[in-house]
Amino acid sequence: MAKKAEKKEQYPVIPLRNTIVVPNIITPLLVGRTASLKATEQAILDDSKILCLTQKSNIKSEADPKAKDLYRLGTLCTILQVLRLPDGTIRLLVEGIERIKIKRFQRNRNYLQASFQANPKVITASELQIVALVRSLKKAYDKYINLNKSVPEETMMPIGDNTDPLEFFYFALANLQIDVKKKQKIFEMDELYASLKELYNIVNQEVEILKLEKKIDVSVKNKLNKIQKEYYLTEQLKAIHKELGVSKEEKTDLLEFREKIKKANLSPEARKKAEEEVNKLARLNSMSPEYSVVHTYLDWILDLPWDEPEYKDFDLKTAREILDKDHYGLEKVKERILEYLAVVIMAKKVKGQILCFVGPPGVGKTSLGKSIAKAMGRRFVRLSLGGVRDEAEIRGHRRTYVGALPGIIIQSMKKAGTKNPLIMMDEIDKLSSDFRGDPASALLEVLDPEQNNSFRDHYLDFNYDLSQVIFITTANTLNSIPRPLLDRMEIIELPGYTAYEKINIATKHLVPKVLKEHDVHEVLKITYQKAALERIIKQYTREAGVRELERQIAKILRKVVKKRVENKIGDTIKIKASDLEDYLGVPKHLYSEVNRKDAVGLVTGLAWTPFGGETLQIEIVKVKGSGKLKLTGKLGEVMQESAQAAFSFARLHAKEYGIDEDFYKKYDIHMHVPEGAIPKDGPSAGVTIVTALISVLAEKKVRHDIAMTGEITLSGTVLPIGGLAEKLIAAKRAKIKNVIIPAKNEPNLKEIHEEIKKGLNIMLVSRVEEVLKEALK
Repeated sequence: MAKKAEKKEQYPVIPLRNTIVVPNIITPLLVGRTASLKATEQAILDDSKILCLTQKSNIKSEADPKAKDLYRLGTLCTILQVLRLPDGTIRLLVEGIERIKIKRFQRNRNYLQASFQANPKVITASELQIVALVRSLKKAYDKYINLNKSVPEETMMPIGDNTDPLEFFYFALANLQIDVKKKQKIFEMDELYASLKELYNIVNQEVEILKLEKKIDVSVKNKLNKIQKEYYLTEQLKAIHKELGVSKEEKTDLLEFREKIKKANLSPEARKKAEEEVNKLARLNSMSPEYSVVHTYLDWILDLPWDEPEYKDFDLKTAREILDKDHYGLEKVKERILEYLAVVIMAKKVKGQILCFVGPPGVGKTSLGKSIAKAMGRRFVRLSLGGVRDEAEIRGHRRTYVGALPGIIIQSMKKAGTKNPLIMMDEIDKLSSDFRGDPASALLEVLDPEQNNSFRDHYLDFNYDLSQVIFITTANTLNSIPRPLLDRMEIIELPGYTAYEKINIATKHLVPKVLKEHDVHEVLKITYQKAALERIIKQYTREAGVRELERQIAKILRKVVKKRVENKIGDTIKIKASDLEDYLGVPKHLYSEVNRKDAVGLVTGLAWTPFGGETLQIEIVKVKGSGKLKLTGKLGEVMQESAQAAFSFARLHAKEYGIDEDFYKKYDIHMHVPEGAIPKDGPSAGVTIVTALISVLAEKKVRHDIAMTGEITLSGTVLPIGGLAEKLIAAKRAKIKNVIIPAKNEPNLKEIHEEIKKGLNIMLVSRVEEVLKEALK
């Protein structure tokens, strides 16, 4: 035992945080608070004696504790060692001398000091009782230090049987890892036997807790791989929950998912998958990265529409009214749509051909889809396929990839919120493909009515029924659509609008729409003269659709609004043809590229483009040479072959048209198609090329008021062409009244609207000789 201190009235006080110093035990202390440092310095100057009192838990007074914040029972200590650290703190090694009780605190300027009296433990029990209790305590303490892996090495040193009971009590109390409040409570007990008994009870409790922890550790370690640290922690948590009686069903997310799965009308395959994932989620820690992956997957499954939608009655009369209200003209297209809707009304289900609207930009393909959805009372979802080059964008990514998501089909179903929406796939002809796959091939399953009842998205990894979805696609051209995909769709062609139709569309739809979009429909009243609209269409736009026309009308409106704001005009305005140059500037398109005089070697052809029909000027000249054929104007391979076929035809029939039969030895032929920066291709310029060639060789002029289209063979047969309606519109727009077309296109001619054919003299030909007879003067 340490020696008793010599009597002194007062000693400096060091308040202790979260620790307790007891007699007979050497304890390290780190002193950092200003008052404690001053008290330590004073004790070192005096006799190295200091009072160590444990501080009560009081956050507000922790920095500078007052007398009321300290327990009154503590320990008088001797400072054995002092180590001053660079940061100004002091590390002490103190030894407890005796238990003391504070009589009175006194604070001087720098630190707290106190007067005290010795307060040793009282022994009232018999020696045998104490010995028996100490032996039991020693056994319990041995178990404690063996089970507790975090105890310091010195506490594991063997304790002899002859150790004094009081010394052992203080030794065990100092090294027991329990709450400091519990330690202080036992420390303040005056009777030794009662103190030993309380300590014995606490040691036994700690031993039971440590045994349970070890049991949990063992049960977890038997199930895990050493590398799976995360899995180990999860299983440990699970075992703790099991011991505490906390079930995994109490987790909010799990309860919600289980309830949603129970209520949802999932398919058997989807239900099985969802239940597997919920069980997996129950085993995962919420901090695990995989937890969020599984959580997101379950959200996608449960957010998809699963319930059978109610069939909504609709009648053809209402459908026709909606189509007529939203779109002017397009009678054949509307008729085909109404036939489709009639089948749906009769069968009360959708199964059959996928519709594909093909036509130039701006003719109303997408808005037709919206009108169909409106007529049927279905949700409308639009997808843009332009530039899609990854198959995973259609079918989704497998969940092995970071950030995986379903494809755009499943995303559209979630967005629609119903199993029977109308999904419009815009620009299906703009699909691309690369090393990541071919999205067009992925669409084969989606657009096949026989297969799409079991569409399998890579992310979901189970079949989903798309059979009740109405799919409508749009395209500008069919050339780039793969044949297998084209085979699954019914093609409905939307030709360009005539000037008459555009005037009606502008009057009934575009002008009111632009006024409403600019939010001036209640303030301004604008009307257009028919002549003004005609001039806009012919001189300021050059398109098959009406988008540019809408932009020009909007431009006029902005100019009108500016004048109105400047108080230069009133609220009612009439736009005249003579006003257009003030509003729109100089006319952009005067069709000057069309030859207006009869000329040798200059012929007007008709071409089809994705933007509608166009006129095409073909020029041929002959110069002295050795029979070379030169082709310029960025012509495609097919068009070059048409020129070679025309050259061979001219050599074969030279005598019939008064041409020198040796012309190919004396002259070089140069064919040029203007607008050389624009690529041109296709076989339908055959009759135009042969006419220009015969004209220049025979030195006969070609009529300027005639346009033509048709493919030729070496024998002189004229073959049918495509895009007839667009080509006739182009001729009419260029004010050419005489048009030569292949006789084999007569069936197509019957399907073209009378408004397009009105005012045109259409000549049907089967042979090149007939073309030359009509065209050459």
